[in-house]
Amino acid sequence: MKLSQASESEKFMVLLYYCYTPIAEPEKFREEHLLFCIDLNLRGRIIIAAEGINGTVSGSKEACERYIAFFKADTRFGNIDFKIDYSETHTFRKINVRVKPEIVHSGFANISPNKRTGKHLSPKEFKELKDQDNVVVLDVRSNYEHQLGKFKNAITLPIENFRDMPAHADTLQQLKGKKVLTYCTGGIKCEKASAYLLELGIEDVYQLHGGIIKYGIEAGGEDFEGQCYVFDDRVAVEVNTVNPSILSRCHHCQQPNQRMVNCASASCNKHLALCHSCAEVLAGACSETCSHSQDLRPYDGTGNYARVSNGYNPLVGWKKDKTNS
Repeated sequence: MKLSQASESEKFMVLLYYCYTPIAEPEKFREEHLLFCIDLNLRGRIIIAAEGINGTVSGSKEACERYIAFFKADTRFGNIDFKIDYSETHTFRKINVRVKPEIVHSGFANISPNKRTGKHLSPKEFKELKDQDNVVVLDVRSNYEHQLGKFKNAITLPIENFRDMPAHADTLQQLKGKKVLTYCTGGIKCEKASAYLLELGIEDVYQLHGGIIKYGIEAGGEDFEGQCYVFDDRVAVEVNTVNPSILSRCHHCQQPNQRMVNCASASCNKHLALCHSCAEVLAGACSETCSHSQDLRPYDGTGNYARVSNGYNPLVGWKKDKTNS
C-alpha cells in the first residue's frame, strides 16, 4: 500500500503519533481515553505511561479529526505531531489501550527525551544532510523492519527488538566524531536512541522528526529502498515515489520480494518475506522443516494468522458510574 492523499474511496484516516509528556495518573487517563476511543469508534493500539503516550489508530475522518482536536486542546500534548495516512477500511480489528512502564520498550528507561535528545530534523533538512561528508545515517529499528526497507547506505543493527540496542554499544562508539542521523518509523524510537548516543559520548546527533512516514509524505521518500514496515493490518507501505526499489528477498528462493508473512508453523512464527510461489509449495512455512511441523496452521494465501487471545479485555478496570447502574 502507498502513503496517500485522501480519495473518495479512502474514507478512513490512519493516525500515527506519540508525545513524551508527564501523565500523573496513567491508569485513570487510560480508562478515560479508552472510553473516548470507543465513543469515536476508533481502532488501534495505544500505550500510556507516566512518561507519555504512543499510538496508532484508524477511524472515520470525522472521528480522527475530533481525536486530533482533543489532543490539541490539552496543553500537556502541545508537542504532539500526527502523521496522517488514508485507507479504504479500518487498519486495525479492535481498540487496545494499555498502561506500561514505557511508551516504547527501550532498555534504557532512565533516559528522558524531555531533558536531552538529538536535534530534530525536518524531512527536508534530513534529505539535505544525509549524503554529506562525515555523515552517518543510523537505522534504530529491528531486523524484520530494516530488511524490508531502509535508507540507502544506512547503517543497521542486528537487533530483534529495540531494547537490544545497548548490547551494541561498542559498535555505536565507533560513530564518535561523525554527524549521526537516526531514523525510525514514526520518530518515537529516535527520541531515546539519540539520547542514548549522546550518553555514549557521541556529540553530533540528530533524528528524523516524524520518521520514515513523514519523510514519505513530505519528501516523497527519496532514497528509501523497499517498503516501510507498519504495525497494523497493512503490514507494509510504500513511501518512495521518487526512485522506488525492492530491497528484501524471499526467505526461501532469494528472489526480490517484499511480501511479509508469518511462518505457518506456530512454534516458529518468524516474520519474514516469502513469495507466493514458495509459500504455496511450503504450505505457508518458511522452510521444509517447518512445513512438516505438528503445529502447522492452515495456509489461506495471506500468511496472516489471528493471534490467540491472551484474555485482554479493554474494559477491565473500568469502574462504571454507580448513578448509571
